[in-house]
Amino acid sequence: MNQENTVEITTENASEHTPETTRHEHVRNVADLFVECLVNEGVHVIYGIPGEENIPLMEALERDGRIRFVLTRHEQGAGFMASTQGHLTGKPGVCMATLGPGALNLTLPVAQANASTIPMVAICAQGNVSRLYKESHQIVDLVSVFRPLTQWTSMIATPSSVPEIIRKAFSVAQRKRPGATCLILPEDVAEMPVPAGIRPLPLPDTMHIRPTDGTIARAADIISQAQHPIILAGNGVARAHAENRLLALAEQLNVPVATTFEGKGVISDHIPNALGVVGFMKHDYENFAFDEADLIISVGFSIQQFDPKKINPNDDKTIIHINTFIEDTDAHYSTALNIMGDIDQTLEALITRLQVKGIRFDESHPLIHELLNSEFRSYASDDSFPMKPQRIVYDTRRAMADDDITLVDTGALKMWMARLYPTYYSNTCVIDNSLSTMAWTLPGAVAASLENPGRPVLAVMGDGSFLMNVQEIETSVRVGARMVVLVWVDKAYGLIKWKMNIHNGSYEDVDFDDPDVLELAHSFGARGHVIEAADELYPTLCEALKNQSGVDIIACPVDYSENMKLIEKLGEVDFGN
Repeated sequence: MNQENTVEITTENASEHTPETTRHEHVRNVADLFVECLVNEGVHVIYGIPGEENIPLMEALERDGRIRFVLTRHEQGAGFMASTQGHLTGKPGVCMATLGPGALNLTLPVAQANASTIPMVAICAQGNVSRLYKESHQIVDLVSVFRPLTQWTSMIATPSSVPEIIRKAFSVAQRKRPGATCLILPEDVAEMPVPAGIRPLPLPDTMHIRPTDGTIARAADIISQAQHPIILAGNGVARAHAENRLLALAEQLNVPVATTFEGKGVISDHIPNALGVVGFMKHDYENFAFDEADLIISVGFSIQQFDPKKINPNDDKTIIHINTFIEDTDAHYSTALNIMGDIDQTLEALITRLQVKGIRFDESHPLIHELLNSEFRSYASDDSFPMKPQRIVYDTRRAMADDDITLVDTGALKMWMARLYPTYYSNTCVIDNSLSTMAWTLPGAVAASLENPGRPVLAVMGDGSFLMNVQEIETSVRVGARMVVLVWVDKAYGLIKWKMNIHNGSYEDVDFDDPDVLELAHSFGARGHVIEAADELYPTLCEALKNQSGVDIIACPVDYSENMKLIEKLGEVDFGN
């Protein structure tokens, strides 16, 4: 620095020239400690919208600098991003909202994560403690709101409790039954100074609970007495990274494996004994294997994934339940044996025991596998337009690599994608079939892209879902997400129309109009594409997936007259003839 331009500040003029921020040294407060604890838990990104009452926490995030804050356009979008991150990583995704209306906008994604056993931590601001006991501007009893939607909810009231409460929130979110937790931080508490010496708690070692030899022996005995066993696999298999053990068990016993919608990919559809998904609203091909079964070996399944009445209508099948938690009570899911423990280690011990006993069956169902493959390819060359659902699924699968990530929204398209989209790896075809939430995939694709940079991410959704969270296209473009959104266009709430037709042969109040997708995408800074012939979808998808940057929105008209034809077709299937 040129000495001629320097100014010496003496004690007499220091207060006049020193910036305000340096005159008042920041005192470490609860918000700072809160952020330190989040970093300690491994949090690297928070999705959310700031509000007046969480300004202290936003300032603490800025001071610390180790956690990225992704500003979204709606709290619901932030929650779906966090839940998708939690689903794909197995570690709690984190979202944040202010008090009152902001916090209430988080209730849907929080409930979704909790229903689907996805680890997630929601952070909500609250007004000053001094006004919580009375009616006051924007004050809602958030503890009472979130408690029934989460595994655990708590409000921070004292500085010294912060390390314990945050440790518990993350611990509970990942415990035997994962799910959502919620932390509520009042504004005045966030600004309280922290006593010296208070630090984040050390993380505990991960403990794996292995079942006893007696429990494994009992399971092997039950299996040995069966005539027609079948394996039902849910999303708990992916959560436990137990896919290889599941395959080994199926091959050891030589029995078929069906998955839930949420379990797609835990066993590859390349495997001959893979039956596809069970849980469709009518009696599907896979159900015939369950009709014949006398034993269901249920692995990583929870009854929120679908009604067990679909596979055990008379409650006459023996069930072995293997999961990290005991399932809730259901008249059609009476278990002969509950094995609570680490799924991977349980399967390893069971496989070893079965090998010693030499138990093996001949329970393949090649006809089911053949029917699914045939239906998947049945419209591969169909040039009719609007496109048949089968053709859209076929072209989508052709365009996607085996390990590319596809997020499937709720609607009529979910039924077609779940049934027909061959899946070969866990978490490469993600479906919410517990709460069955609409409009989660567009914001979810943002989180999937940020967690998997350079890896193609496809969100598949109906036009009904698309406009529910369309504002997050702006978020995706701004944060540099690389994603493709494929919109099945029928200008209606197609699944409800389908179910109305099944119910009484007619429908009402489900039709609507759509905006111009080309102009809409362009207005957000994304690329828009409209499919106008059946042979355009595949090359358009391929080109969009190859793009190295930006967001692509593809609108593809669909002919849902196939919905009722499928119901009629399944009603005519008879495996006994």
